Amino acid sequence: MEPIRLPFYLKLTVILFMLGLIILLIILGQEILVPICFSILLAMLILPAVNYLQRKKCGGVISIAIPLLLSIIGISAVVYFLSNQIGDFLDDIPTIKKQLSEHYITLQKWVRTNFNVSIRDQNKFVTKATEKMGESGMALGQTFFSATKILFVAFLLPVYTFLILYYRVMIKNFLLHVFGKEYETKVYGVLQESKSIVQQYMVGLMIELAIVAAINMAGFFMIGIKYAIFLAVFAAILNMIPYIGMIIATVFCMAVTLTSSHFLADVLWVGGILVLVQFIDNNIIMPKVVSNKVKINALISIIGVLIGGTIAGVSGMFLSIPGIAILKAIFERVEGLEPWGMLLGDDITGTNQQSLRARWMQLWKKDPAAFTLEIPEDNAADNSSIAPPR
Repeated sequence: MEPIRLPFYLKLTVILFMLGLIILLIILGQEILVPICFSILLAMLILPAVNYLQRKKCGGVISIAIPLLLSIIGISAVVYFLSNQIGDFLDDIPTIKKQLSEHYITLQKWVRTNFNVSIRDQNKFVTKATEKMGESGMALGQTFFSATKILFVAFLLPVYTFLILYYRVMIKNFLLHVFGKEYETKVYGVLQESKSIVQQYMVGLMIELAIVAAINMAGFFMIGIKYAIFLAVFAAILNMIPYIGMIIATVFCMAVTLTSSHFLADVLWVGGILVLVQFIDNNIIMPKVVSNKVKINALISIIGVLIGGTIAGVSGMFLSIPGIAILKAIFERVEGLEPWGMLLGDDITGTNQQSLRARWMQLWKKDPAAFTLEIPEDNAADNSSIAPPR
């Protein structure tokens, strides 16, 4: 019996409907799904260490507990370090407010001199803007109430990770059997490639984080700004959000430097250092350390980060790239979804382009009439031909 071949528009409708249901499921269940997704990433990251200990005849529980405990200690150390830096920053809030007031007065005088706007009119404008911002204060207040959720997730993360690693063989067998024996090879290939991609991506991301933080720190120490370590590490962490994170980090670091320094040149130097680091990261560090692991083009990466942020906030931004990489591995192995995998990839001049050109030439030789565009006699004297790409 021949398989049923659906028209393209119907297949596209089914695919979009499926994606819509997945997005709706993520939006409604993100409080449950996001911690599980982070646990899966952490489990994949420490899986090689777990397998190594098991090969050394350690027990299953001990093999999982030791790498998990070390990873939790590492994450806790980073959180503790950032908390201390943020505490030092908050202790200087009175000084920062005073410095900010001085900059504000200087800015008002400059606006009055160059744009002939009185200080009274400027104050009225600032008052109106402040009132509008106050209307969104409820949303800001709700952000602080999420602290309990963060603590709850921090407790669930190691629990989920341990259970995922402990039952990983059962989960793998379930996925292999649920799709049937005829798809067992493809499912196994998707699982292996997804695991490899996520492991390499996470390791590359950690290396990139360390390198970017070190370069930021060296640059900030050279110009002698305050909170150099905090700003350097904070900018490096935000840089883990592709393309968008460093823009936010640059604005934040320049704003903090403006409120803590008496010299405007320091603010410009901070912006210049971060732009230079971003250039080095995008052209040297990222392609060598991270991008060659996932093979996702920049357009899809940006769109994916924005969609992830819309669906699940900052967590969605972090999870978007590994999620797209796994989708790409699935699309490349499922019949009918190969073009979508090609769309997610970054091969614009390699094998995909060559195979497309070869296919056009094949069709051209087989049926040249299919590439002929008939033009009415009123518009042109003869027909023109559409040649295949060269």
